[in-house]
Amino acid sequence: MNFLRGVMGGPSAGPQPSGAETIQKLCDRVASSTLLDDRRDAVRALKSLSKKYRLEVGIHAMEHLIHVLQTDRSDSEIIGYALDTLYNVISNDLEEEEQEENLPKQVDDLGSQFTEIFIKQQENVTLLLTLVEEFDFHVRWPGVKLLTSLLKQQGPQVQQIILVSPMGVSRLMDLLADSREVIRNDGVLLLQQLTKSNAAIQKIVAFENAFERLLDIITEEGNSDGGIVVEDCLLLLQNLLKNNNSNQNFFKEGSYIQRMKPWFEVGDDNCGWSAQKVTNLHLMLQLVRVLVSPTNPPGATSSCQKAMFHCGLLQQLCTILMATGVPADILTETINTVSEVIRGCQMNQDYFASVNAPSNPPRPAIVVLLMSMVNERQPFVLRCAVLYCFQCFLYKNQKGQGEIVSTLLPSTIDATGNSVSAGQLLCGGLFSTDSLSNWCAAVALAHALQENATLKEQLLRVQLATSIGNPPVSLLQQCTNILSQGSKVQTRVGLLMLLCTWLSNCSIAVTHFLHNPANVPFLTGQIAENLGEEEQLVQGLCALLLGISIYYNDNSLENYRKEKLKQLIEKRIGRENFIEKLGFISKHELYSRAAQKPQPSFSSPDHMMFDHEFTKLVKELEGVISKAIYKSSEEDKKEEEVKKTLEQHDNIVTHYKKVIREQDQELEELKQRVSTLTSQNEQLQATVTQQVSQIQQHKDQYNLLKVQLGKDTQHHNSHSDTFQMNGIQMEEVSKLKEELEEWKNKHELLQGQLREKDSVTEKLKSSQLEMATTEQSSQTSKSGGLEHNNELQKELEMLRSQIQLQSAEISKLQIENQKLQVMNTSADPVLGDSGATAGNNSELERRLEQEIKELKSEIKALSEEKESLKQQLDSSSSTVAILQDEKSKLQQEVAESKKEQDDLLVLLADQDQKLSALKIKLKDLGVPVEDEDDIESGDQGDEDEDGDEEEQD
Repeated sequence: MNFLRGVMGGPSAGPQPSGAETIQKLCDRVASSTLLDDRRDAVRALKSLSKKYRLEVGIHAMEHLIHVLQTDRSDSEIIGYALDTLYNVISNDLEEEEQEENLPKQVDDLGSQFTEIFIKQQENVTLLLTLVEEFDFHVRWPGVKLLTSLLKQQGPQVQQIILVSPMGVSRLMDLLADSREVIRNDGVLLLQQLTKSNAAIQKIVAFENAFERLLDIITEEGNSDGGIVVEDCLLLLQNLLKNNNSNQNFFKEGSYIQRMKPWFEVGDDNCGWSAQKVTNLHLMLQLVRVLVSPTNPPGATSSCQKAMFHCGLLQQLCTILMATGVPADILTETINTVSEVIRGCQMNQDYFASVNAPSNPPRPAIVVLLMSMVNERQPFVLRCAVLYCFQCFLYKNQKGQGEIVSTLLPSTIDATGNSVSAGQLLCGGLFSTDSLSNWCAAVALAHALQENATLKEQLLRVQLATSIGNPPVSLLQQCTNILSQGSKVQTRVGLLMLLCTWLSNCSIAVTHFLHNPANVPFLTGQIAENLGEEEQLVQGLCALLLGISIYYNDNSLENYRKEKLKQLIEKRIGRENFIEKLGFISKHELYSRAAQKPQPSFSSPDHMMFDHEFTKLVKELEGVISKAIYKSSEEDKKEEEVKKTLEQHDNIVTHYKKVIREQDQELEELKQRVSTLTSQNEQLQATVTQQVSQIQQHKDQYNLLKVQLGKDTQHHNSHSDTFQMNGIQMEEVSKLKEELEEWKNKHELLQGQLREKDSVTEKLKSSQLEMATTEQSSQTSKSGGLEHNNELQKELEMLRSQIQLQSAEISKLQIENQKLQVMNTSADPVLGDSGATAGNNSELERRLEQEIKELKSEIKALSEEKESLKQQLDSSSSTVAILQDEKSKLQQEVAESKKEQDDLLVLLADQDQKLSALKIKLKDLGVPVEDEDDIESGDQGDEDEDGDEEEQD
């Protein structure tokens, strides 16, 4: 009865049941009730108790709730209650009221344990994915929240189950297309948890059109002015793109970078930004940095940098950089973003150099940023960002390095003093009283000299005026003077890094440094002392600087030759002690941090000691300096001799490589000319063939006319016959006139073709003269060219023979024409004897005589043109004879060049043997030898041999 009273709500006379007992009874009702309404009420009661009695509900009811999800899917209400109950049991997101109560501290463990129980059967997660597909709000929304909670508790295990589930990820992607914003927004949170640290799922989500949908949501919400939904979308985009090269490339190829430009459009009034807008812009800038991070593959980073320039994104970022009223943290992140967008990209670096700040007069953006870097009142994080921007601007940018150093040189300093240059700001920061400014300026100037020996030499010309009345001192001397004055550790570390970078790989700078007699005693004194832990770093850098002075010493100063400096180290410091002090650098904790990534990130100004590029230099020089200290003077001499010999041989090999490249270029030009002449020859042959066929046709027509005219002349005795013959002769004469006109046209064509052939002959002559200038080219290429020349000579002889045949045909036609004239004259007396028709035909005879005269004059002109053609053929034959003489000369020169080439090959073989022997000696002496030139020369030799074989074939 007590149970019934408790259920029905009536007053109970006995003690109230505990929460565990009530939950157990409700679980029994869920398991045993046959009516759906009873089960629904029981599940609703469990949901109301699940927050307060989380442990009991999880232990007793989880199995029954899962069974309800499997069997009662037709009722969306009971499914929703069951999903909410499971979410309350598994989730650790408690309400504020419940957090104030004294709950056990193992809340996180409870959620993790219940999640592990739930996903132990993978079918449960698959069932949940099926329920998420339901459109009913009361089913879909709780299902999304429950799945998100499962991913938070046991992310990798749930990710793996969803990954192997058929269409698992695709089902969840449909949540982004839901018209109900609550489900869409929670779907974004679900995908955030799903894509964490799982590249396979990230790729699937990206190829399910996630980029397009997320960017549409950001645009609909108002870009940076949007709310928390924009922040969630940006976090999801970061998950998809960070450290995922495939998705980054897909993002770039899909032209999604162009859609990021509107995010960074800011107005003139930038005051009063909301906290959400600052957060959104911060995440947007981080997303840009993900695409151009220095840790990405260089090719992918470069393509993204170029895309950002072409779409105007870089220009938009520079606008924010120079805008007023932008919050400090956004400005700092914008500087870092611009830094990585321009890092190592010449096009972007050139654009950044052209950006001017909106001041009067306009100043370059680089100068404005450097003013912030050397200003000790600026925030520390902002100064670090400006230094990183300056480093990225100079990274692999020799043009930019030269522009910065040129502002320090005497010839380019502004005499009026109206404008402040980058060099003046760096010098001012280098010698200011702020140690952080000293360090930043020293590192920035070191980056201007990075891997640029020319600028290291030019910087030696810089003179500084220290005080009125005193002579100017060099920049190098002033740096060493500040070192010797015992300034702060941070200042000395920065100056030592600058000097090490300046002197490395620059013998002239080493000589200038050693020329000051106080520098070497100062370094040895610093290294030899036993100082505290803070000074150990300075000692290590002094040892590195002294080692560089030994390793890159060209022995031009007698008192500071390599051997004497090593003897000084042996006496004053000791070799072992010197190597130990040198090792202090790489063992330092701050060195390890700086070596991890290019961006200078320090927790406090005191930790700002090492630069990323300088750690690379230390790693490169530490080993070679240690070896150089232990080498004897004889080994040094041998090494120098070997180096000089190698340099000489390298110069010889470089010279021959240059000669071979030039010969290859000339050979290619000759091949192109030969191909051009071949095509012209083919065209001429086709023209001659066509003309021969036309001549044959005209010859046949002429023979027919001749036969017809012979038959008609046999019947001219009677008057009527004579009259008919005159009519026939008139027709034949008109035909002959037409034929002569055609022959005249053909003759003009032949003359034009003969001129073309003469021009081809001249081209052949010039090409042969040019071929004579390439005496050092390979024998195989010349023999091929001479063979082709012989072919062209044969073709020219054929053309000459064809022209002679044509001239013979013309002479035959002239003879036949003369015969026709004789026949016409013999016919004149017969015409005179006809008495009755003489008057009627007088006009006809007059016309005939006139036309015959015209034909005679045309034949005479043709004979003259024939004589001129013969003269031109004679001149062409003389030209051919000259060409043959030049051909014999060329053959002699080719034979001589072949002999010289054989001598050259023998010389190269001897040099290769000497080089290999010298390299073996160097390796025996312990000197590292690079074989790139040998490999390159070997590859070049193989290419030449392959080319010779192809020409011979």
